[in-house]
Amino acid sequence: MKSIANIWKHPKTSITGVLIAVSTVAGILSQQGVAIGHVGTGTVVTLAGSLAAALLGLLARDPASDPDPAKPAVAPSNITHTRLGVWMLIALLLQFTFISGCSQTTVAKNIVNWTPTLQTAVAALNSTAAQLDPGDAPIFTAATAGFDAASNLLVSQAKAYLANPSASILAQMQAQVVVFQQQVNSALLQTARIVNSSSRQRALASVQAVATAVTAILALIQSVSSKQAVARMAAASAIKLAAVSPYVNRVTAANIVAGHYHEPVTLARFQVAQAEQAETAAGF
Repeated sequence: MKSIANIWKHPKTSITGVLIAVSTVAGILSQQGVAIGHVGTGTVVTLAGSLAAALLGLLARDPASDPDPAKPAVAPSNITHTRLGVWMLIALLLQFTFISGCSQTTVAKNIVNWTPTLQTAVAALNSTAAQLDPGDAPIFTAATAGFDAASNLLVSQAKAYLANPSASILAQMQAQVVVFQQQVNSALLQTARIVNSSSRQRALASVQAVATAVTAILALIQSVSSKQAVARMAAASAIKLAAVSPYVNRVTAANIVAGHYHEPVTLARFQVAQAEQAETAAGF
């Protein structure tokens, strides 16, 4: 009975809880392919989740915290305001993690938007090799030898998919992104064997930049792929993420993601962690 009474005593918190529940359930249903009808280009499920997140945003703004020139200053309810802000962030993160109602065109644009970051990271490999110890440079150069060709092919496929998001081009990207991912994973393992600590750190950081972009593109391609296609992609991944995980700098990855999306690093860290968990769960 006390729990029921608390609903009426703290309506704002109760409403927040309901909205988070709606957002979470909508995300899970969307992940399982449950649509419950369509609204425009989206689904009823994704619409419900998005509306729940939007209403949480309105709740998170506490009118009492806005100063009124006609009244003396009053200390705002920082605890309530902070809690609502945290709940809103949780709901938005759940939306990011679970809801995938984006169209193929939107995903194609996101993939293409990652290609400049990918190409810049690949181009930086040559300058990195020149900074390494003379005895270590050949190891690094051999490990990253195929990056240019793999990058150029994936970029051309991404642009072709944006122009014409067909199943045949998607299949080509599915195969190529896995090939590139395997090259990157192999390079991480090889550069990790460099003895000179300074050379090893530079080499790993350089490969890491490429790995972050490739992983982002892999996740985007995966989001528009069928379960059967994802299973084939995962089966073709001989070097799993678990094998290279000890050599991945997640702070560096988060900084790259934050810079790409112009968002706080804290949010980017969460996204990187969620992406890694999702890829591992999928078998990569």
